[in-house]
Amino acid sequence: MNDALELNYNQWLELFSKWNEQKFRADQICQWIYARKVFNYHDMTNISKALREKMSTSILFTLPVLIKQQTSQDGTKKFLWQLNDNKYIESVLLNHGSYKTACISTQVGCAMRCSFCATGTLGFTRNLTQGEILGQFLMMEKLNKADINNIVFMGMGEPFLNEDNLFSVIRVLNHPKMRNLGARHITISTSGIIAGIEKLSDFEIPIRLSISLHASNDELRSKIMPVVNKNYPLQKLIDALKFYKNKTGERITFEYAMIDRMNDSPENAYELAALLDGLQPYINLIPLNPVASKPEYKRSSDERIKNFGRVLKELNIEYEIRKERGSDIDAACGQLAAKK
Repeated sequence: MNDALELNYNQWLELFSKWNEQKFRADQICQWIYARKVFNYHDMTNISKALREKMSTSILFTLPVLIKQQTSQDGTKKFLWQLNDNKYIESVLLNHGSYKTACISTQVGCAMRCSFCATGTLGFTRNLTQGEILGQFLMMEKLNKADINNIVFMGMGEPFLNEDNLFSVIRVLNHPKMRNLGARHITISTSGIIAGIEKLSDFEIPIRLSISLHASNDELRSKIMPVVNKNYPLQKLIDALKFYKNKTGERITFEYAMIDRMNDSPENAYELAALLDGLQPYINLIPLNPVASKPEYKRSSDERIKNFGRVLKELNIEYEIRKERGSDIDAACGQLAAKK
């Protein structure tokens, strides 16, 4: 039996053609699902009763089940979802006032084992399906009772290790007959999977790319991000990013978690600027979010973060000190652990 959220627009067209239905039925069903967030065929009132009955016995909606929702003091919301095989994932809705951003998971757990990250302690279980990734976003919109402006694949898991489903989801979200989310409102955040970056260079939709870097040299990166740096050391990553930038013309954002006395010295800042020379980077300096299972990792002081930023400014590197959001409910970067 088909899953409704596994189908793209052309597959809906093919299905209705097979059933001897008019092509406009694909437009109708996608409007109900992606614009109105209606997931019960019997509520789709402009579709005939006979067709609704046929769809309800042929095409399932396997949506994630909301187990728990928490709201931070700053308005950030965290959602714990249960999947059909009783696995758990989390996603986050960031409230920026005039707009909202969904932070979506692509895997159950994560294989990257970054040393400061709660998700990495879980290990890797499996990839999420197209429907499970889309389901998080659509259910968040339904619960929010409004469209969400932006989506970033920066939740649990490494997006580029689930690249086939990731790119399929982006095509659905961007399709004008489906969610119609603009390309500039979609971001992939990766720890540095070169094969995925190269594939994104040829991707037909010009979405945004963000790199979780967190280190200015290989020795430091091997300590903080051991798995990815073993396979994709910094020089290989930088070469891939230069290839991506030359081919697409897109600006790349870099995420840099500020860890006290580990990667936050002025020397690290000079080294980081030299590493990213020629890429015209935009750097988000992220005060490290606490993780209970990682007490040895401390957040850099405000003074050390400002001194780091001062060096970047002197070297004409654009940066921003990221405002902390959702850490009081363990919803900030590096804190997702699908706690039940």
